[in-house]
Amino acid sequence: MDVRSIEDVEPEVEHNGTVPVWWLVRPREMFDLTDGGYLELANEFEVKGVMTIDGEDRSISQGDLVYIPPDTVHSLRPVSDHAPIHCFCFAVGVKGAGPIDYTTH
Repeated sequence: MDVRSIEDVEPEVEHNGTVPVWWLVRPREMFDLTDGGYLELANEFEVKGVMTIDGEDRSISQGDLVYIPPDTVHSLRPVSDHAPIHCFCFAVGVKGAGPIDYTTH
């Protein structure tokens, strides 16, 4: 499981020295993983939980980036009633994949 946190990354000054940037994924770092793919979706939501990917559990917190490999079973479940996590979600579509109905999957 690949989980990256802004807590583990030192900021770098970008945009002509005007903006600190915490790189969780460097430009083109996932080029080979997404070859032939496309941006399927992007959204934000709040969740309380433990991330499970392919049977491996990992507590996640605000500021973490979780990479989920294509076609891998994954889920989030609550850890408590008082542990909100604000998530930004995006999915890269796989070359040749058909459409997915996100209201039922």
